[in-house]
Amino acid sequence: MALQIWETLKEAIVAYTGLSPPTFFTLLALFLAIYYVVSGLFPSSDNHRHVASRDFEPQMEPLRPPVQIGEVSEEELRAYDGSDPEKPLLMAIKGQIYDVSQSRMFYGPGGPYALFAGKDASRALAKMSFEEKDLTGDISGLGPFELEALQDWEYKFMGKYVKVGTVKATVPVTKPESTGEASESTPHDAESSKPTEDVPSESAAVKYDETPSKVDADKEE
Repeated sequence: MALQIWETLKEAIVAYTGLSPPTFFTLLALFLAIYYVVSGLFPSSDNHRHVASRDFEPQMEPLRPPVQIGEVSEEELRAYDGSDPEKPLLMAIKGQIYDVSQSRMFYGPGGPYALFAGKDASRALAKMSFEEKDLTGDISGLGPFELEALQDWEYKFMGKYVKVGTVKATVPVTKPESTGEASESTPHDAESSKPTEDVPSESAAVKYDETPSKVDADKEE
């Protein structure tokens, strides 16, 4: 069977090339040798691109493990907006702070969501707003669809990032209302509590007037 195939191949070589089988295979081997030599001198553009990208690609530093920061204020959280490369990149949702350093291309400086970093951006995420006034953790007045969107964001962060702290709740300080009644009533109360020993009562005056008249009546008798 193999001999029959070889005979058929030789007949085809002679018929289509006009060369004898030994001459044909010699030329084929020489052509392949020349091809490999030339291709070695001129590397392909794909290989060149791969080598160039490997040589000039900046080496990314390995991510540091998340560090727990505990409870911080909103002002302290702003220090973790990515401007300091020595600090982790943090972001908060509904008062819960997450380390988003692994997504620096999105939340780091120059990223599409960089304005959310270092803040509790709950309201902005719920409304998908990029306005400065919405970069707050206040979610009062949001509609059901906005709250549902915020919940989806929170689930995403819980599943992808590590929680490292919480935002300290700010309690507004209210001063007690002062009324002028107490101050106005003080002089009155002081006057009412002032001893009245020096002021003779009306009954005492009447008694004083009646006594001398009775004495005079006795004298007349």
